Amino acid sequence: MYITEVSKKTGLSVETLRYYERVGLIPKVARTSAGLRSYGDADICWIEFIKCMRDAGVPIEILVEYVALCQQGEPTRRERARLLAEQMRLLDERIAELQRTREKLHTKISSRCGDVAAV
Repeated sequence: MYITEVSKKTGLSVETLRYYERVGLIPKVARTSAGLRSYGDADICWIEFIKCMRDAGVPIEILVEYVALCQQGEPTRRERARLLAEQMRLLDERIAELQRTREKLHTKISSRCGDVAAV
């Protein structure tokens, strides 16, 4: 699958896909004899994983480190698990904060005229 097809499939721009590869967010993609990127199923899985993590707010630097560790193989398994567990902890904290904000908004919407003094 070529980059334009991957862009349509993942919702990421061609520029973003090139950037992700350039900075190490996804492993190097195979090239055709003409030099065009040729994405396989494993590449698509990586892209979808990275997109999900970025959508969740995981920093690029953490993901680059994770990808590099994955490329080193089995000896880095514990470190990779630690990295992901820490990101899950941070995500849980953000979710809790969003829940508190949502509750405040609900209270504000339900209160008189929605003014700050009414809460």
